[in-house]
Amino acid sequence: MAIVLGPNRYGKAETRVVRVARDGGTHRIKDLNVSVALSGAMDEVHLTGDNSAVLPTDTQKNTVFAFAREHGIDAIEDFGLLLARHFTGSQPAITHARVEIHEYGWRRIAGGHSFVRDGGEVRTALVHRGDGGESVVSGLTDLVVLNSTGSEFHGFARDEYTTLEPTGDRILATAVTAQWRHRSTTGAWEESYAAARDGLLRAFAETHSLSLQQTLYQMGRRVLDERPELCEVRLSLPNKHHFLVDLEPFGMDNDNEVYFAADRPYGLIEGTVLTDDAPPAPGAFE
Repeated sequence: MAIVLGPNRYGKAETRVVRVARDGGTHRIKDLNVSVALSGAMDEVHLTGDNSAVLPTDTQKNTVFAFAREHGIDAIEDFGLLLARHFTGSQPAITHARVEIHEYGWRRIAGGHSFVRDGGEVRTALVHRGDGGESVVSGLTDLVVLNSTGSEFHGFARDEYTTLEPTGDRILATAVTAQWRHRSTTGAWEESYAAARDGLLRAFAETHSLSLQQTLYQMGRRVLDERPELCEVRLSLPNKHHFLVDLEPFGMDNDNEVYFAADRPYGLIEGTVLTDDAPPAPGAFE
C-alpha cells in the first residue's frame, strides 16, 4: 500500500485591514477581513520540509496591507482579484489562489470623519484564480429578516416522534447567508450587490410562505430573474423559531402576540438556484 499526498493549500487567514481614504475633509472607510489560501507545487515542503516554493504567510499578510495602500480599496471583488492575480502571477510554484473577503460596514454619523459601525449583515466576496480560470462569488451573511405573518407550515410527514402541530399563521425569521456567482470577472460590483440584496429582501417579504424551502427558492429565483450577470445563487437559511407562549395559567389568551424566541436547536434550510445555462465552475464556492 502506497501513501501519497492529497490536495492541500496554505495561507494567511483573517488579516484585518482598515483603509481610510482621506478625500479632503470627507473620509471613507473600508474595513475588511481578508483570507488567502494558495496551492500548487507544494509536494516537497510536505514530504521533505523543503521550503523553497513556500511564500511565507507573513508575506501574504504584508501584501494585503501594501496593496491597500498602493491600490486603495473600492469593491471587494476587485481587491480580491488583484490579490489572486498577484500571487499566481508572481510565484512560479503557485497555480491557484483563493481569496475570501468579508467587509464590515460603517455609516457616517455627521461631518466628514465620524462613523458608526453597521450592526447588520456582512458583505462577502470569494475569488478563485487558477488553471481553470477565474471566478467571482459575491454575497452576504447575517442578514436577519422576519415576517410576522404570511407564513404557514402544514401537511408535513409525521411519525411516532412527531409532536409539532400544523399552523396556518406563524412568524418566519431567518439570518440569510447568500452567495451569488457572476458570469464574468468584470462588472459593476456595487450596483450588482445592491440589486441582488434588494431582490432577496423583496422576495422574502412578498412570498406567502408554505415552507422556508419555498421562500428560499423564490429568493434565489428573484435574484436570477432580475440580474442577468448572475447565474447561480446559494442560500443557507436557519429557521429562527418563534413559539407562542401559553398564557392560560395566568388567565390570559394569546392571539399570536407573545412568542418565545428559541436560538437552538433550529432548522437549517440550504439550497441552490441556478439558470439552466450556468457555465460549470467547480470549486467556485469552495
